[in-house]
Amino acid sequence: MTATTPELDENIGVADEATELLEFVAAYWQLNRAQRRSIAIRATPEVRTVLAGVERDMALKRSPGSMSAILTDGKEMQAKHLDLIDRVFRDIARGIPRKVLITMPPRHGKSRRAARWAPLWYLSRHPDHRVMIASYSADLADDHGRWIRDAINGYGDQVGLYLHAGSKAANRFDLADKDGNRLDGGLVTAGVGGGLTGKGAHLAVVDDPIKDDADAQSPTMRKRLWEWWTSVLLTRIEPGGSVIVIQTRWHEDDLAGRILAGEDADDWTILDLPALADSQDDPLERPIGAPLWPRRYGRKALAKIRRSVGERVWWSLFQQKPRPMSGGVWKQEWIDDYRISTAVLRSIDLNRIVVAVDPAGGDSSVNDEVGITATAAAMVETPGAHHSYPEEREEYYLLDDKSDSLGADEWGTVACLLAIDWRADAFVVESNYGGDMSEQILIQAWRDLERKGLTKGMLMPKIIPVNAKKGKRLRAEPIAQLYAQGRVHHVGQFTKIEGQMVTWMPGMDSPDRMDSGVHGLTELAEPEGFETIMDTYDRDDPPGRR
Repeated sequence: MTATTPELDENIGVADEATELLEFVAAYWQLNRAQRRSIAIRATPEVRTVLAGVERDMALKRSPGSMSAILTDGKEMQAKHLDLIDRVFRDIARGIPRKVLITMPPRHGKSRRAARWAPLWYLSRHPDHRVMIASYSADLADDHGRWIRDAINGYGDQVGLYLHAGSKAANRFDLADKDGNRLDGGLVTAGVGGGLTGKGAHLAVVDDPIKDDADAQSPTMRKRLWEWWTSVLLTRIEPGGSVIVIQTRWHEDDLAGRILAGEDADDWTILDLPALADSQDDPLERPIGAPLWPRRYGRKALAKIRRSVGERVWWSLFQQKPRPMSGGVWKQEWIDDYRISTAVLRSIDLNRIVVAVDPAGGDSSVNDEVGITATAAAMVETPGAHHSYPEEREEYYLLDDKSDSLGADEWGTVACLLAIDWRADAFVVESNYGGDMSEQILIQAWRDLERKGLTKGMLMPKIIPVNAKKGKRLRAEPIAQLYAQGRVHHVGQFTKIEGQMVTWMPGMDSPDRMDSGVHGLTELAEPEGFETIMDTYDRDDPPGRR
């Protein structure tokens, strides 16, 4: 569609001129930015003035971020991750019901955008709808409501919103039309645990439902939050309504954790935004290691924050990978100081490579990943005692981590493809949960790949089932000792498994990636005589297969 700039004709009637202008504006709204710019260049000064007003009106309606930029004369901060929040609200405003969980670090603008500008923008698009805002305390939720109420008072004529004279409280207000007549729309706020009586909500925003670490670590407080969520907030959502939860992760069993582990988890859209990208599936398509908001928090700034807050807080609040308190089994420097590149690996003659699999299992509500890692061993010349003469010792390598949330019809193929890529000689499979079934999954996956001609002429690697008979700490500590001695090298950066290692402590829910790595490294270290390692397993395979 194109729009032709209207000519201002002194002889045309006022009504006809107004109709023509309205038709032009309606057509103008349908054009893309380049087409609109072309029209503005050709327009007369009078029409250009009209178009400037149209463009401003379009910007106010386009998104929460666009509205904030216009109303603050560009002072409100914008960023790509905030654009993702905008897209969620735009979908909802278009009538698409959504359940969205957004996890991101503190001080990255999430509350200001999701609990202030976005509800203001949504109400401007739907003044007949009702919005609920909840937070960990009534005071914080009221602060959001007060900000939105004051914004309506200040920007009402520009955004087309007006308060009803009889309902202007910060925690509950109704909207009116320009003439003061009450509309159906409005806003209500509440703290977690508080009541949400009255009308239902077309949109509910739950912002920062957890106050602090003490509440996060308290089973009683986590239970109370969940009961409020299920029995209070969710019961107030109108049919076809939307819910947005935006929070910083504090604990594996926090509100976000329970949503992710719930029966309706597949109904939720997950926007996981760690401070540093750690996945190929990053919502912003960042390369691994890229910061979320580089203009405000670049790599150096985030590194400084990491040092100041410690590993546990860093991985939970900033990376959205909550773990319990560190048990001190692994230290980050043991990994960082001996990390090598793929270029260095090419100069090393690997003598064994295994793919270890730790199938998802057990009683944990958050244990839904299959651990799949590739590890290797090689004899490497190192300085001898007192550097008097070189010696050879066996060193170990974490080659790859393909762990993921995978079904039984998927993980066998992933493990086999990894074995093919690295020419592995064995699969090491945790057999505590369905060991026989795990073996059959691998055999079937290999046969399928073989029929498709994808095994590259390899014979299927031997399957070595291991059954852990002692606690995770007894299994992990000998491998951690190898790390401390500088004998384990990560070939590149594996953010998720490293996060599990350095923040893990006994008693936590099963960390499948870490378990898989421990299984693989244990298998490789066993022939060297690590009796303390192998004593933690029942195995069906004799040692010394090299």
